[in-house]
Amino acid sequence: MRSQPHVLGIVLAGGEGKRLYPLTVDRAKPAVPFGGSYRLIDFVLSNLVNGGYERICVLTQYKSHSLDRHISQTWWSSGFHGEFITPVPAQQRLGPRWYTGSADAIYQSMNLIYDEEPDYIVVFGADHVYRMDPAQMVQSHIETGASVTVAGIRVPRSEAHALGCIDADGDGKITAFVEKPADPPGTADDPDVTFASMGNYVFTAEALVEMLKTDAADGDSDHDMGGDIIPAFVARGEAYVYDFDDNVVPGQTERDRGYWRDVGTLDSFYDAHMDLVSENPVFNLYNKRWPIRGETSHLPPAKFVRGGTANDSVVGAGTVIAGATVHGSVLSTNVYVGEGAVVQGSVLMPGVRIGKNAVVRNAILDKNVRIVDDGQLGVDLDHDRERFVVSPGGVVTVGKNTVVD
Repeated sequence: MRSQPHVLGIVLAGGEGKRLYPLTVDRAKPAVPFGGSYRLIDFVLSNLVNGGYERICVLTQYKSHSLDRHISQTWWSSGFHGEFITPVPAQQRLGPRWYTGSADAIYQSMNLIYDEEPDYIVVFGADHVYRMDPAQMVQSHIETGASVTVAGIRVPRSEAHALGCIDADGDGKITAFVEKPADPPGTADDPDVTFASMGNYVFTAEALVEMLKTDAADGDSDHDMGGDIIPAFVARGEAYVYDFDDNVVPGQTERDRGYWRDVGTLDSFYDAHMDLVSENPVFNLYNKRWPIRGETSHLPPAKFVRGGTANDSVVGAGTVIAGATVHGSVLSTNVYVGEGAVVQGSVLMPGVRIGKNAVVRNAILDKNVRIVDDGQLGVDLDHDRERFVVSPGGVVTVGKNTVVD
């Protein structure tokens, strides 16, 4: 018999990530490379596995090939104790249709719940950068006796109008769950901050199954977890908030405690990378007690030749900096930066090639992008806008396999 509650993890990984275009032209958002040797989905999977939950279904739909391949190559499991981490594509079990919302994705995959017979179901998003011990949230859920517990992060009330907001009483019971309110609610202990939903939920399994069936029969529902399922539990008085500030991850520093980033836009994706590169980073990738598991490249170590330098930067395996200068940047695996080139404040994904005397500033270069000798990017934004995507924050983003002259 199990001494611990039986928990099934469901990761929602079917989003298109349109605001990250062109990084999502031919891959799902959770498969976008991040931080030199990871993909976005590695953060949620690392949190679940580090927290002791190794029975995980990843629900996929949109352009999922690279995501499926990454999970199968990086997150394989022996299954000796019944553990599994597996991608589950849309299977049209209930008819010839795809998922119509995040709640519908779970409803159409109800066989996973019936097969596993869990006590609790952890439903997490797949595209946030953070560390969190989900076992502490599950324990809080059990103690309150809630049907659902929603992870909430404290944000300044003045900035919360663009987020899903939680209004809760002093005991943590959610009294309202609203999307992008004009007047965000304050918390019970601080009127100047608001609980924003992190998109992470813990459900009592029986309650979730019942609610999904009710929602599926509602023709007016959008079948969305945050838009329909959670508000329905709130209306019944069965939803509680879990304060992310209460989560303590082994090995964390005071500087990176409580770090969480929704990297849904090019600017936020870029900013999250810049959080990695300082000597005392805002988000520390080097926490050995709560490691983030990423791809194994089987490449040789990075190499610096002909006086090449990299300052305040992350440099991946197999990368060669040959007589070039790199500053404040994240370079993934198998990148080459040629003699005399300058790379500043940029994110270079695997296989990027920077030619001699080229200049790259404030840019995101997707896989296998090539900058020709003497090429420039991020120097003349007006010219860059004619060819590439330039974010509101001035970040130039170039799609896969592009040659920049």
